[in-house]
Amino acid sequence: MDGNLYTIALLLLFVAVFGAVEAIYLWWHSAQGPEKRRMDRRLRMISAGGAVGSAEMSVLKRRLTSNGPALERLMAALPRLATLDRFLVQSGTDWTLPNFFLYSASFAAVGLFGTLLSGRPMFIAALVALACGVLPTLYLVNRRQNRLRNFERLLPEALDLIGRSLRAGHALPSALQMAGNEMPDPVGEEFRQTFDEINFGISAQDALQNLARRVPSTDLGFFVIAVLIQRESGGDLSEILANISAIIRERLKLFGKVRALSAEGRFSGVVLIMLPFATASLLYLIDPEFMSLLWTDPTGLAFLKGGVVFMVVGAFWMSRIVKIRV
Repeated sequence: MDGNLYTIALLLLFVAVFGAVEAIYLWWHSAQGPEKRRMDRRLRMISAGGAVGSAEMSVLKRRLTSNGPALERLMAALPRLATLDRFLVQSGTDWTLPNFFLYSASFAAVGLFGTLLSGRPMFIAALVALACGVLPTLYLVNRRQNRLRNFERLLPEALDLIGRSLRAGHALPSALQMAGNEMPDPVGEEFRQTFDEINFGISAQDALQNLARRVPSTDLGFFVIAVLIQRESGGDLSEILANISAIIRERLKLFGKVRALSAEGRFSGVVLIMLPFATASLLYLIDPEFMSLLWTDPTGLAFLKGGVVFMVVGAFWMSRIVKIRV
């Protein structure tokens, strides 16, 4: 009898554990599964495009900021919410607005309290916290630049593919679908999103304008304007796309030459910016007491503040010098 009860207890325990594991898996799949991530990504890209009504945009904003009531109220009160969300979408990351603010605040807090615990004054701790707090933003800026650069590099091939599809007799939405399926990301992802918007009932004009808003590229703007004009006035769109593709390739070659010619100036700027930090670190290793006067003495703090201001101005000026617009 005791053996039967023991067997039943084990069976019930197995059923309970299996049910708990299954419930956890279903919860994770509904909250963090690939379908959920894909749907959230599509909603964010539609929101970044901007061609939706006010009611739909309100729903999208609630969807994007639904990590908690207090956080939702905070996000709704922030200005330029759509601009910041569009920046996150353009960087190609899965971060949401709450993730971005959480990472920035966490890095800033670590820098602030870590510097204070090491015995440094509040001014130095504030500078370190500010520098650490902008690290997620710098990461996103770098990702956005790389993504846009890859998009512009792959765009001529995508335009050639669309032009060949049009010459083969396909309609523009079908050509966009083929480009989205055949081309690698980020070009494929953006064209797939454009085709989905057209397939879901958005007009081709609005879908293409959404594409231009999501990807702030001059070359892509040429493509969108050419398609919109051709739809109004007619003409051979495949030939137009071939000409645009050739122009983009020539522009990329010119950009490469300019970047190679300005490489020396950019390297000199990086060296001049890093030289004061390297010199200060070396002096601190040689004589910490002498170097500590820079942030313990009032005169040293004044020089430090002035040096930071002049370094920021110099870095901005050097970046403007080596940035050649073509």
